[in-house]
Amino acid sequence: MSTPHICAAQGDFAKTVLMPGDPLRAKFIAETFLEDARLVTDVRGMLGYTGTYHGKPVSVMGSGMGMPSIGIYSYELYKFYDVENIIRIGSAGSYTEKAKLFDVVLAAGAVSESNYAAVQSGYAEHITMPSTELNARLRASAQRQGIELIEGNIHSSDVFYRQDDGNQHPNYWEKLRDEQGCVAVEMESFALFANAAVLGKNAACLVTISDSFVTTEITTPEQRQTSFTQMMKVALGSVEE
Repeated sequence: MSTPHICAAQGDFAKTVLMPGDPLRAKFIAETFLEDARLVTDVRGMLGYTGTYHGKPVSVMGSGMGMPSIGIYSYELYKFYDVENIIRIGSAGSYTEKAKLFDVVLAAGAVSESNYAAVQSGYAEHITMPSTELNARLRASAQRQGIELIEGNIHSSDVFYRQDDGNQHPNYWEKLRDEQGCVAVEMESFALFANAAVLGKNAACLVTISDSFVTTEITTPEQRQTSFTQMMKVALGSVEE
């Protein structure tokens, strides 16, 4: 079968899919970590692969940037390809000095101003939640491998470039950190968690800090594509738990 956005056959995807934003990061993970990896979809250049990790079937596929994009791909994977678990593995900007470049953050919840969930299913709250089971498996994987995780809410935003209209505080992110417990910002998890809740599936999010609102440090595109290996190992290891 195929959908408007995925050209894979039924059974091509494993029950667990790792989902980076960048399709080239999906390609890197497949070529670096998976055994017998094969390309199962490439519609619009959004690469998806299936292979095994330590004998366990696992897939990895790009989501693109932003909630509409991950909203489409995750919905189709859950609804039409019988995927049970999606673990977003992405990059994020730190809102706190405690989360430094290359640190790995496990999302406890996704806080957003987005109306994605309201439009998609009538859910009007401004926080969506990950799977308790998947988060527990990710913690166990990290502990087994000696990789430290920072846990907290993340801000899931529709906007990368905010234009100051004179009314919003230049350090708006400090309010999100101090009042909502947001340790970092990204652009996808709110929609992913909303889809999982609607369809009775599981979702989680691991992000690696790629830049900081506190120190203004930033990683290079090359580092973001290939150097977030701690996060990748935690996500892959959770398949074994």
